[in-house]
Amino acid sequence: MRLAYGLVLIIGIPGLLFLALWPFVGWRWALPLPIAWNMLAAYGFFFGWRHIVVKTASCTSPLLPESFDGYRIVQLSDIHIGTFLRNRSFIDKMVRIVNEQHPDLVVFTGDLVNVSAEEVIPFQHILKEVSARDGVFSVMGNHDYCEYGEDKSKYNIRRNQNVLKYLEEKAGWHLLLNDHVVIRRGEDAIGLIGVENISRPPFPDYGDLHKALGDLPKGMFKVLLSHDPSHWRRGVLHQTDIALTLSGHTHAGQIRVGRFSPAKWAYNEWGGKYVEDGSMLYVSLGIGGTVPFRFGAWPEVNVIKLYSQQQ
Repeated sequence: MRLAYGLVLIIGIPGLLFLALWPFVGWRWALPLPIAWNMLAAYGFFFGWRHIVVKTASCTSPLLPESFDGYRIVQLSDIHIGTFLRNRSFIDKMVRIVNEQHPDLVVFTGDLVNVSAEEVIPFQHILKEVSARDGVFSVMGNHDYCEYGEDKSKYNIRRNQNVLKYLEEKAGWHLLLNDHVVIRRGEDAIGLIGVENISRPPFPDYGDLHKALGDLPKGMFKVLLSHDPSHWRRGVLHQTDIALTLSGHTHAGQIRVGRFSPAKWAYNEWGGKYVEDGSMLYVSLGIGGTVPFRFGAWPEVNVIKLYSQQQ
């Protein structure tokens, strides 16, 4: 996969650019653009994937109790930790940046690994260092079901899933599998909901939002962790009273130039903040990827601040 992605970036795309321009401007004028593209691609491969940024957004809702006004949620997504087995200091840096945000709550919205639970083992000690006042909570992404490895036997897939769940819990990450928790401030409370992956084919669909909501009352401020952002429009917006949905999955294609990303061809909501009918979706561009490459769509740590009234 890494080889194919690299060939597309350094040969396929510049080749298409050259062929598109050559008939109109000649080879001398057609050549600079592919060369410039390859220079940008080289930056993305060697430096761009290391450039972690912190992005901040606010969520304002009349459902939020005043005692939670200013509450800080730090979101991580799509770490793909196996990609960094030879660059472990990158994960150290990520954890340091997360803790520097002084979060009330840390959430992880899926894709901790690439293909195997064993990828987590070298990083257990540093993942334990992620801390927040109200804890660290996570959900499963499509890669976390470990269905993309060479051994696709049901036994191996189930074993990997169980080991990954065990390792997350051992690191102090509370995995929400179609479940919820209630976070309290005195007599006030908000709900945190986590669904298993809900996607369209070819991605797995194991989530059950109805089960995850359980007995949470209507009118309570609710935060939903759902890996695939397409779930928001298909199953959350206009159908529930969930005020905030946090997702990842798209990576913005790991390429972003201004407001353009190839992810927009596949997803209506592919990066950043979206608000409609009193419901907000925030799509993180994530931390990593199966390929260590990023340009424009830099790896990001997201800080979501909650407010009970307009700031």
